[in-house]
Amino acid sequence: MFKSNRYLDYNSAAFRKDLIAGITVGIVAIPLGMAFAIASGVKPEYGLYTTIIAGLLVALLGGSRFQIAGPTGAFIPILLAIVLQYGYEDLLIAGFLAGIFLVIMSFLGVSNLIHFVPRSVTIGFTSGIAVIIFTGQLGNFFGITGLEKREFFHENMIDLVNQFHTVNIFSILTALIGLVVIFFLPKIAPRIPLLLIALLIPTAVSIFLFPGKVETIGTAFGGIPSTLPSFHFPQITLSKVVNLWQPALIIAALGAIESLLSAVVADGMAKGEKHDSKRELFGQGIANIITPLFGGIPATGAIARTATNIRSGAVSPLSGVIQSVFVLAFLLLFAPYASYIPLAAMAPILMYVAWNMSARKTFTHILLVRSGDSIVLLTTFLLTIFIDLTIAVQVGILLATLSFLRKMSGKLTIKEAELSDVEIMTFSKDESSQTAKYIVDGPIFFGTAKVFEENYPTIFSPAVKKVILDMEHLSVIDATGEAALYALLDDADKAGVQIIIKRLPKEKLSLFKKSGLYERIGEDNFFM
Repeated sequence: MFKSNRYLDYNSAAFRKDLIAGITVGIVAIPLGMAFAIASGVKPEYGLYTTIIAGLLVALLGGSRFQIAGPTGAFIPILLAIVLQYGYEDLLIAGFLAGIFLVIMSFLGVSNLIHFVPRSVTIGFTSGIAVIIFTGQLGNFFGITGLEKREFFHENMIDLVNQFHTVNIFSILTALIGLVVIFFLPKIAPRIPLLLIALLIPTAVSIFLFPGKVETIGTAFGGIPSTLPSFHFPQITLSKVVNLWQPALIIAALGAIESLLSAVVADGMAKGEKHDSKRELFGQGIANIITPLFGGIPATGAIARTATNIRSGAVSPLSGVIQSVFVLAFLLLFAPYASYIPLAAMAPILMYVAWNMSARKTFTHILLVRSGDSIVLLTTFLLTIFIDLTIAVQVGILLATLSFLRKMSGKLTIKEAELSDVEIMTFSKDESSQTAKYIVDGPIFFGTAKVFEENYPTIFSPAVKKVILDMEHLSVIDATGEAALYALLDDADKAGVQIIIKRLPKEKLSLFKKSGLYERIGEDNFFM
């Protein structure tokens, strides 16, 4: 699980590529780290701590050669909810517990189960998160004062409307400059680090043209210290574990999904690469255990930063290490200057992130299909926005499961068929009129057992003495399906009908033997 040949044939040319890639990603990670922390309801420096520590540990311990870890937009709603309900200290405990859950997941092979989360659910909550992030920046965009972060979306929107009379024209101007940079810079100079320039230009404008007219990181949060915080183990009590295990599990599940998705994207961009999913979850787990001990918030693999790492020519995980060192150097040397950054300059950056993560085309496509997936998507989306992510994911998966069972219930068919000449000779001889044949096609499990039970009484008629069940196309059978077959055999005994099983697949035959069905039906009544 932990063997690696990542540094075989590593040379100075490869190091230069990793150095350039690491610095490039670090330039992107600095504004995002601070912005995600602020949007999550904590101080901006905590986002930088997370970028440094989690980025370093995932680069060293993770299962993807190019993965860049740090705070991400997907975590914002759940982290903000924890901060509002429990406070920053308990957020650290939730992150610590999430790291433990991720390590456990890595050893239990849970990475394979992540692929069973329906796409309608992931797109639903991702789009809901995007709406929360986007609308959450409207206050900073317009420079509205007197706003309080609230737990529910509608409360924040009502507060925004009530306080809209406090808009600041200078904040709007600052934010619009950032939006113009984000929109036009990629067309003019695509190689220049977009988000950093989109932060620096409006900051410079506000400092030189209208100083003191807009709220900044310094006025809102105080100065950013130019040191890492000292080691501090959070006070974990049983009551806190009871209160926080569920949000911690959601953080772990969301982190696992996003980190593995990022690793898959990296595999696709770097042809010939294949990540180790177990090792990736282990690395993410260790990172989330250690990061809170230094004041950092939960982290996961960041798709955009990982893609930037690959496009910038990264060769090995050393680029991720260099990214962390670069952000650390920024913290030590330039952190005090970050206090001049207007919150209105950070708003367009988060809105841009939200717009990119909204999956608009996929959302519209699933919605227009008007199927069970559409209902799952819309329900998950609305619950994410108006209730919370935890409830949204649980209800979304439940609805997706029910939709799947409904679809599968229609996959089982029991059709009457004519006897072949061989079957007449083998089973009926002179009693062909007393023998009926049925083809069982599809799964017999808890979702279709009722369909099976509703169909089989029709095969018993006074004239029938033998029933052949051709099970060549029996795809699945579970404990509930076995119980349905037992019920069929009991009814057959009462009616004096002999049940004959024909062409049962070998793997299903072994299940019949383990469950006792083989003995119950009788060896002489199986024809392979």
